[in-house]
Amino acid sequence: MKTYVQKPAEVKRQWHLVDVKGRVLGQVATEISQLLMGKNKPTFTPNVDGGDYVVVVNAKEVVVTGNKPNTKMYHRHSGQPGGITSNTFTELIEKKPTEVIERAVYNMLPKNSLRTGRMARLKIYADTNHKHQAQLENK
Repeated sequence: MKTYVQKPAEVKRQWHLVDVKGRVLGQVATEISQLLMGKNKPTFTPNVDGGDYVVVVNAKEVVVTGNKPNTKMYHRHSGQPGGITSNTFTELIEKKPTEVIERAVYNMLPKNSLRTGRMARLKIYADTNHKHQAQLENK
């Protein structure tokens, strides 16, 4: 029996809707990263970007366990001396709720040249309103 190797021209992409209301951040990020990589498909090939599109809704209602809402820190740097800015999970979920999920998924994807293309297929929305209803209906 020969091993199947998927070619980029053979990739068939689907659309998935993930509602993260009341779900744990790490478990949701794992599920989303698997869909973006295409690991749920029998045609998975590591060096071919065969993943699907993922629409995430209710990003502002994702939860973390334990005391992480107050202790989990998100850092960014402007590139200037002393330009580091830190926010807790609670502060970031109020200001930019989509960034919490985006960072979690980004760090779960393999660190290679396919990561930017996979992240481009991730659409995150803070509430239930999104503009991809037509794609979701044409599955």
